[in-house]
Order: sequence, then structure tokens, then C-alpha cells
Amino acid sequence: MATTKRPNRKEDILQALAAMLQSHAGQRITTAALAAQVGVSEAALYRHFPSKARMFEGLIDFIEDTLLSRINAIVQEHKQTEQRIELIMQLLLIFAERNPGICRILTGDALQGEQERLQERISALYEKLETQLKQCLRERKLREGKSFSVDEGDLANLLLGICEGKMQQFVRSGFARLPTAQWPNQWALLQRTLFAV
Repeated sequence: MATTKRPNRKEDILQALAAMLQSHAGQRITTAALAAQVGVSEAALYRHFPSKARMFEGLIDFIEDTLLSRINAIVQEHKQTEQRIELIMQLLLIFAERNPGICRILTGDALQGEQERLQERISALYEKLETQLKQCLRERKLREGKSFSVDEGDLANLLLGICEGKMQQFVRSGFARLPTAQWPNQWALLQRTLFAV
């Protein structure tokens, strides 16, 4: 007797929310509209998530788990600072590009009018990302015997700001201006500027 796989309703809800954040850019997502998108009642939504804020937190958990686990893999697999930084920045840009609705959460655009703790979670995520970049930059002196002419913390902040700016452009353009557009040339410029020692 074949068993049919039961749908994971929580995943369905989060995927529908991410899709609606992409297709309804600039509009607030109501639970009624989300329930209709998933094909369930609003009461069914609340059986899986006690509030809309918890749904957003589910997406933030996904963002954090995905990015931080992949950054850890990059750090484990690659020992050269330049390559680590390039791959981390590229990861952030590709992740944003492949997940436009979720990119609206990363930029804070989708969180306008939502609970303040959601903005705080995104801020905390960016702090973790900046710390990862700073750690990679600081290890350059130990691993490669080379140091930067500027403070590693300042440099990490600048590199993350570049990624954030490209994400903002992506959202502001209605997802037309891709974060990875021009990236190879831009990275080459950063490389020449930062790593030419």
C-alpha cells in the first residue's frame, strides 16, 4: 500500500508568504490574502503560526540558517582571505537575487508596519554577517602574513554595505536590477583596491 506524503503546511505557508512578498511588492500582506493563496482558512494559518509576526520570524530563521551555514562552509573549505570574502559577498548577492520576496525582508522593506522585533532580528543578522567578514579579514595577518592599511572592522562594514546597497537597488527597481549585475567587474575593482599588497 503506497503512502502519500502529507503536505508540510508550515512550509507551504512560508513559501506562499515569500512569493507574495515578491508579487505584491509595496503592499502589506494580509492574513486573509495569505490564507487564500495557500488555500486554507485564516484559522488554519493560525493553527500553524500564532501571528503574522511568527510567519515572518519563520522566514528570518530560514534566511539566517541558510546564510550562516553556507558562510561556515566557505570558511571551512577556503583558507585564503580574498577568496573567502569574494565567496561570502557573492553568496549574499545570489541569495538575494534568487529569493526576491525574502530580499524585501533583508532590506527591511517588507517589515514596515510590522512588529519592531522583526527589524531587530534583521539588524542582528547583519551584525553576525559583519562579524563573519571581520573575522575573515583579521585572520589574513595570521594566515598570510599580510595586513590591511585600514581597520578590519571598518572594511567589513564597507563590504557588507556594498551588498546591502545592491539588495536595495534590486528591491527599488522592482527586481529588475539584479544584485549580481556588474559584480565581476566590481569585485575586480575591490580586489585591486583591497588586496593589492
